Amino acid sequence: MMRQRSKVVPHAEGCVLEVGIGSGLNLPFYDVNRVTQVLGLDPSAEMRRLAARAAKEVAVDVELLEFPGEEIPLEDQSVDSIVMTYTLCTIRDTEAALRQMARVLKPGGRLLFCEHGVAPDASVRRWQNRLNPLWGLLGGGCNLNRAIPDLVTQGGFELGELNTMYVPGWKPSCFNYWGFAVHE
Repeated sequence: MMRQRSKVVPHAEGCVLEVGIGSGLNLPFYDVNRVTQVLGLDPSAEMRRLAARAAKEVAVDVELLEFPGEEIPLEDQSVDSIVMTYTLCTIRDTEAALRQMARVLKPGGRLLFCEHGVAPDASVRRWQNRLNPLWGLLGGGCNLNRAIPDLVTQGGFELGELNTMYVPGWKPSCFNYWGFAVHE
């Protein structure tokens, strides 16, 4: 998963909103020559505490915000890039969150994403659908079977680049989508 993050995060530039900053795993991947600030959004106090520790180890200015993706407390068109890695699986109202992201993204800005989701193979999809209710309970609300490209476009974005593959690991949780999207 860290290799997947390294494919996406270095493309961020300017003022970056990271939706679901979690423990700050992406922070080392930001290019200090391209990024002026990272605004890290996460509703979990524990995750923000961990991200604050990680922020002390990087040269990028990091500000942590206590809100879910559905309630981004920023002005319209105020960020240059949005980074979202392994976040859409847990957001309850993905369309509302993505519409909020579209609202705060400047014209010409990009949503950079890396997510796991519904697999292309019918046999894996069947397992994803069977296991999803239990997985969500055990995995903090994580969903195995979300159609990431559909969610991104339903949220008001147009896909600019989309890559897919299984990453090593347990197949029901390892089909990855990554790339970028722009606001329509």
